Amino acid sequence: MRPGRHHPTLLAAGLLSAAALALLWALVAGDMPIGLSEVFAALGGSEGMAADIVRELRLPRAVAAFVCGGLLATAGALMQVLLRNPLADPYILGISGGAAVGALVALTLGAASIWVDTLAFGGALTAMLLVFGLAHGDGSWTQTRLLLTGVIVAAGCGAAVTLMLALAPDTRVQSMLFWLMGDASGAARPWPGLAVLVLGLAAVMPFARDLNVLARGELNARALGVSVRKLRMGLYVLASLLTATAVTLVGSVGFVGLIIPHLVRLVLGNDQRVLVPAAALAGGTLLTLADTAARTVIAPQQLPVGVLTALIGVPVFLFLLARHPR
Repeated sequence: MRPGRHHPTLLAAGLLSAAALALLWALVAGDMPIGLSEVFAALGGSEGMAADIVRELRLPRAVAAFVCGGLLATAGALMQVLLRNPLADPYILGISGGAAVGALVALTLGAASIWVDTLAFGGALTAMLLVFGLAHGDGSWTQTRLLLTGVIVAAGCGAAVTLMLALAPDTRVQSMLFWLMGDASGAARPWPGLAVLVLGLAAVMPFARDLNVLARGELNARALGVSVRKLRMGLYVLASLLTATAVTLVGSVGFVGLIIPHLVRLVLGNDQRVLVPAAALAGGTLLTLADTAARTVIAPQQLPVGVLTALIGVPVFLFLLARHPR
């Protein structure tokens, strides 16, 4: 069956079911196994140790992982269309590097977790403003200039991160490395991120038709009345904000924003009206499964979730490359 021929209602039901099952597994699995009846009772407001574990530990972590995956996959889908580059991912404009610098400054100082989140988001926004400001220059903003500026800013942030790791006290290096590799264990406040994901999708969907036209070429889009410059700038900024929120929640998690849009595109085709929300659901499901595996595979020790996404993403990407060399 060719891409795009699947019934959208069945696909939507399948993706929603997969997301629900992934979230349920995240609530059930762990050092202390909790039955489904206890999980539903905890969600309904029951009291006790199992209810506390579900509501205070597992539910926020599962939601954070789901939201982070959804944000990265949505941003990746947007970046790949806007740049017309299948290798584009959410971190291409240096957003992750800026967030890493902000978070590591807070971790180096031993600040509370709320300051880690605040400085990570501030660093991501600073990197975004720096990239867009430098790329604009004298007004001759171009796609190539934006990408080059993002690469340079990311390289500078990478150097700053390396310097901080080299100078950090030994007692803080592990937490810094875990943040850099992705760690959902400290995400106690995922609900603002969930709101950003919902609002981001609501902001993108009215422009899905314009994105479909833009994917066929800038000249075609202009001929059909699409304001290409405004559309690109608005969606670049939105994709950057989605990425900044994701990195702030869980840290740097690779391959989700690169691989998920590819997989969804193979199944559904390139209609952005379907691809973008489907990518958000698929990305959230994948990262929820990966995070649950990261904390249960060698329990009680936990793995950084970014390590598992890389282990999954590398062979999947090579497989896709082998099947579709062009």
